[in-house]
Amino acid sequence: MFSLPLQLRQAVGPKLYKTKTRLAWPYNRVTSAERALPDFIILGAMKAGTTSLSYYLYEHPETFLSIPKEVHFFDGGKNPQVDTFAKGEYWYRAHFAKQKKLAPGTKVFEATPAYLFNPLAPKRIFETLPNAKLIILLRNPTKRAISHYLHGARRNWDPLPCYEALQAEEARLKPVIEAQNYKSRAFIEYSYKSRGLYREQIERYLEYFPREQMLIFNSNDLFTQTEAALKRVFDFIGVDPTFKVKNLTVPNSAPNKKKFEPHVYEYLNDYFKTHNEALYEFMGEDYGWNKNK
Repeated sequence: MFSLPLQLRQAVGPKLYKTKTRLAWPYNRVTSAERALPDFIILGAMKAGTTSLSYYLYEHPETFLSIPKEVHFFDGGKNPQVDTFAKGEYWYRAHFAKQKKLAPGTKVFEATPAYLFNPLAPKRIFETLPNAKLIILLRNPTKRAISHYLHGARRNWDPLPCYEALQAEEARLKPVIEAQNYKSRAFIEYSYKSRGLYREQIERYLEYFPREQMLIFNSNDLFTQTEAALKRVFDFIGVDPTFKVKNLTVPNSAPNKKKFEPHVYEYLNDYFKTHNEALYEFMGEDYGWNKNK
């Protein structure tokens, strides 16, 4: 069941595919030694288009997506009471297809946007997958922070209004960061601004991985120049770059498009201005985020 043919995977879609294959988990665990490890990982950022990119890649006949899309191995998982990383490589492998079921040249992958922000993930990924290719999507950090807050609001994560939550972030995160408690609710849910400090997150990965193993690009390109962006990704991971994805609808578009008072956006734009400039210098590319008002 885990290795459904491409045509069937495309027909049922990733969400139903995930539901159907969940029943196979006990078998996957037993056969984990026979299963592939990923050739590449989509690291993040959260709310930057990783779900869309994953589902576009899912359609490519030379790729195979983990079940579920977000394995949450290298960050230890979302449950503060359970450390998924401690479950070891066999647990991780159980989320992927059997090697013998994969056609030659198939690229296996997962997409867990928490990996980019988690300080423990780079070393853990390198020690397990030193040759893996890494994909990072960067979204305008002001828009990303707002989207993050709305994501939490739909789940009743944060009792504070948006502006107050943004201002309270440093105080909320300081004790958990000092304790390196990266599985705490505050670190995962209240890191609205911190997740937009992209340069320091990228630099953590560059301590372990050479730059040529990383593809970093503005997620806006994925939605405004989709075919060109996908060709760039296909070239990077080593699959047929001429393949045309048929379904280019955005699979994870949130229904809540609430707008906040102008001072919320002004606050975020001012906060990120110098951080964005540092990123532009580091990347050798201006993403134009400081021009957005």
